[in-house]
Amino acid sequence: MDTRQTKNPIQGGTSQSYTLPQLGGCNIPSSAAAYSLNVTVVPITTLGYLTIWPTGEAQPVVSTMNSPDGRVKANAAIVPAGTSGAVSVYVTDTTNVILDIDGYFEPAGSGTYQFYPLTPCRLVDTRGTDGDLGGPRLAAQTPRSFPLLESSCIPSGLNPLAYSLNFTVVPNPSGQPLGYLSVWPTGETQPVVSTLNNPTATVVANGAIVPAGTGGAIDVYAYNTTDLLIDINGYFAATGMGGLSMYPVAPCRVLDTRSNNGKPFVGEKTVNVLGSACAPPSNAAAYIFNATVVPPGSMPFLSLWPDGEKQPVVSTLNAYDGFITSNMAIVPTTNGSVDAYAYALTQLILDISGYFAP
Repeated sequence: MDTRQTKNPIQGGTSQSYTLPQLGGCNIPSSAAAYSLNVTVVPITTLGYLTIWPTGEAQPVVSTMNSPDGRVKANAAIVPAGTSGAVSVYVTDTTNVILDIDGYFEPAGSGTYQFYPLTPCRLVDTRGTDGDLGGPRLAAQTPRSFPLLESSCIPSGLNPLAYSLNFTVVPNPSGQPLGYLSVWPTGETQPVVSTLNNPTATVVANGAIVPAGTGGAIDVYAYNTTDLLIDINGYFAATGMGGLSMYPVAPCRVLDTRSNNGKPFVGEKTVNVLGSACAPPSNAAAYIFNATVVPPGSMPFLSLWPDGEKQPVVSTLNAYDGFITSNMAIVPTTNGSVDAYAYALTQLILDISGYFAP
């Protein structure tokens, strides 16, 4: 769905519902229990916030993204299907909205693929030595394949059918804007979608579920030159030992450090998700979050990972320019808690929209 094509932006202070199985010719079945979406906003002026949720439920007190300076922004979101398979979108200010889909979830127990969490790990860093998973930077308007199975982040012998990834672009040269970045399975035609945008030439991250292509590889296309980092937090494969099913929940706010005049934090913080007001079940082995930082100044990166494990060398999002920044994150857990590390002072908001469990 692209409201620019219909010349019908969502008006500020209102919501619109979209029955996704009927839109775009994307072959979305009516049986889908939840959608894996990429939501992009193209504000008319500025956008306080956008919220997306299952149609038929009360609008939750959560946000999916913010664009207070009016920049084009994208954010991944796993959204439960509502009445007749529809989702509702609310915006505080008039904006165009684009919805791209990269997958869907059938009801748990229906014999479909399962999710296998991995300790967050860096697959690709083009800032490093030249190689299949390293440099050089992405050339402008030239697709490049990354053979992800060559990475030690993915145990040998696995056959992933799709990956849960986080993509981060770092301008190269410095100050170079990026019109858009697209990702798709190697061996397929480049789709008319975007994964993220970086018009202000800062560091931008966005999550995406990407099907594995030929040889387990994925293709990436950047409209302008840029460096690229790719982190993984899990993969999807056939049903087996240790596999998890996805259970959607009504979007709910797990954490808001601004509550009760809370102060920004820096460094590591443990979040008790199980004991939050959202109260996910104790057997949840990974949570689906929308993470938002509200920093008072530059905040180079935030990382999320399972509580009790060593902090990994990955990032969930970046806010070098000090703006409100959001990103979807699938975070494994072993004890009902997750850890967050903020490189600089920030407020942190975590909203949950689902979880994975046996």
